[in-house]
Amino acid sequence: MRIELPKQVKQIIDTLQAQGYEAYAVGGCVRDAMLGRAPQDWDITTSALPKQVKELFRRTIDTGIQHGTVTVLLDKVGFEVTTYRVDGKYEDGRHPTEVSFTASLAEDLKRRDFTINAMAYNEKEGLVDLFHGTEDLEQGVIRCVGVAKERFSEDALRILRAVRFSAQLDFSIEEETLAAARELADTLRKISAERIYAELTKLLVSAHPERLLTAYECGVTKVILPEFDRMCGTEQNHPAHYATVGIHSLDTTCYAKKVTEYAPECGFTAEEFRYLRLAALFHDTGKPDCRTTDENGIDHFRGHAEAGADGAKKILRRLKSDNATIDTVSRLVRWHTYPFVAEEKALRRAMHKIGGDLFPLLFELRRADLEAHAEPYRTEGPENLRKVWQVYLGIKEREECTSLKDLVVNGSDLIAAGFAPGKELGEVLNKLLLLVIEEPEKNKKEVLLKEADGMKN
Repeated sequence: MRIELPKQVKQIIDTLQAQGYEAYAVGGCVRDAMLGRAPQDWDITTSALPKQVKELFRRTIDTGIQHGTVTVLLDKVGFEVTTYRVDGKYEDGRHPTEVSFTASLAEDLKRRDFTINAMAYNEKEGLVDLFHGTEDLEQGVIRCVGVAKERFSEDALRILRAVRFSAQLDFSIEEETLAAARELADTLRKISAERIYAELTKLLVSAHPERLLTAYECGVTKVILPEFDRMCGTEQNHPAHYATVGIHSLDTTCYAKKVTEYAPECGFTAEEFRYLRLAALFHDTGKPDCRTTDENGIDHFRGHAEAGADGAKKILRRLKSDNATIDTVSRLVRWHTYPFVAEEKALRRAMHKIGGDLFPLLFELRRADLEAHAEPYRTEGPENLRKVWQVYLGIKEREECTSLKDLVVNGSDLIAAGFAPGKELGEVLNKLLLLVIEEPEKNKKEVLLKEADGMKN
């Protein structure tokens, strides 16, 4: 088969081959190209040593030279070029104790994780597929190279990567690979939170986040996300629900879309979509601790949104997430049960309380949450949301004030009008804000300064 290589990749391979070295595009880029997907990165493997690679190209960066990797810069784009290598023993389940270079492509390929990632290609030799990766691509299978237990023992993160690739590609996991994942799931405790979080988020934003259930069934989430196991063990005996908290949360995650039906013209950015999918998974994290059962055997979860916001923060902090994600996700969880009313004043108050910046994501979270309910909640709730969304659009189009930054007067204006800096100044600004939230037509400088003058002590 023929793969269309980017001109820079072809230039690097041709340059190395011209000097008598072997060189191939390798790994995920080959896999994605064979699947008709646009590779995000192109990696190159070669028989040339790092020093020899550096001698052939004008601009290089020693990205991971101790492991044989040099980044070659062409047209301001970086391409990782790595010498064929053989990994030593993995004594900590994460890193090889040593790396040695080899002249054998076969030796390099057999150390890789999955057959679909262990293929190499150049235009001279064509596809090198020593472990039947092409067959596994055709059959939609994730299979370890060689013995699965050995691959997972070398690097336990590969267990989670198997599930992640399954979710991204909609592939099944081969039986021996799945059995090894189940047996060695506990070794994921050796892996850093940062690496776990990176794989988990890739899984959640994939086309099939429901594959997290595979991780649950293998005992993976018990190690990396025990809150999810607890949610899966929490029943919801209520007419609005058809599944446990965990399954409902996972269904909500699946229903959360990158392009919301409320605003199909403006899809979410990759960052916003990550916030949304994380919030969908964690939105009911507080339910296990808030569950009560009434005299009729019906379960209730009062206060679960607030508890869930705290829970989401704890989870994301443990996973070493960034502060922006922690803040946005916890706010989405905190407000996901807010009783929206399709009325302008009420919605302006809500935007002030919640933060108008959150609304597009919050509406999509609410829509997905409702879709993961039983009838008639699934169909009745979205209709009200659509009405509220139209009111929201009107408020945005009219640029009505819902926060201090939208107020036409600020602290400097009030000081110029005779107010002293300090606590009173902030109190007056907040009173003016509440006034224009109720009466948006009063958001005019002369009107507000007159109102402020009447508030002077």
